[in-house]
Amino acid sequence: MKKLAIGIDIGGINTAFGVVDEEGTLFAESLLSTRQYPLLEDYPRYVADLGRALHALVEGLPFDCEVIGIGIGAPNADDRTGTIAQPVNLWKFREEEPDRDAQRRIFPLAADLSALFGGIEVRMTNDANAAAIGEMVFGNARGMRDFIMVTLGTGLGSGFVANGELICGHDGFAGELGHVIVEPEGRMCGCGRRGCLETYVSATGIRRTAFELLAERTEPSVLRSIAFDDLDAAMLTQAAEAGDPLAREAFRRTGQRLGYALADAVTITSPEAIFLFGGLAKAGRWIFEPTQRYMEERMMYPYRGKVKLLPSGLTGRNAAIPGAAALIWRNRRPNL
Repeated sequence: MKKLAIGIDIGGINTAFGVVDEEGTLFAESLLSTRQYPLLEDYPRYVADLGRALHALVEGLPFDCEVIGIGIGAPNADDRTGTIAQPVNLWKFREEEPDRDAQRRIFPLAADLSALFGGIEVRMTNDANAAAIGEMVFGNARGMRDFIMVTLGTGLGSGFVANGELICGHDGFAGELGHVIVEPEGRMCGCGRRGCLETYVSATGIRRTAFELLAERTEPSVLRSIAFDDLDAAMLTQAAEAGDPLAREAFRRTGQRLGYALADAVTITSPEAIFLFGGLAKAGRWIFEPTQRYMEERMMYPYRGKVKLLPSGLTGRNAAIPGAAALIWRNRRPNL
């Protein structure tokens, strides 16, 4: 009987999940809209619906299998307790002022899902740490002991690996590069502060940058015909490929912010490589080239030319699912 692990990636828009073997093969996957559970009083319904969807996915497989565990990547997940704490970004738009009552809520998701699967092992960490473990087990960081994973989605997450282990800190919340303040009194962030890196470097951040450029400049641009809510990173990439000056400048500014921040991060852990993962990373050279250039420009001399900036080896539409499942496989096979 084939052994499989369930991987779950919880985002602010969708919860993606699937079943993965120890080689990282994704056999089946599906989505549940996170946004259909507005505000936090809908958490019990969310857990119940997710449990039903997971059982249906496994039961629909065309072969017999044993589910050995569930791995979960989620914003603000605490890997020590299996809870999600202060999950504002899962239910609130980033442009809004955070809900202070919501920030005090804590949800025991690991225990709740385990109960729905007969006490099965459930391991949970924040989404960026799950991506880092996935990179170690299934991706381009196999064999590396020191690297940084940066996830560029709706927000900016990061996972720091040193000497082969995740840096989690005493409370499980270490490595939040996205919430380093790069612009005092800058853009409002979903965490409640201003000027965090993720408000500039993320799919949301680059969209805001593009519209600032549209207000600042008068050049013709295809972006002028796109509404703010409709614009996404893929459209910006297409515009940059077509030579649109404002799209290219949006990527340059975004890469500059990211490159400067990564140069600072390198001085903390001296990584062998930095991996970029997520929707914005799919822009390819438009985000990689300026990031590399500005990272080297700002890098302290002993580190220059030593740190590789690489795309993630986790490929596919929902590559975060194998990343989450890797939490189970790595625990079962620590040599992976």
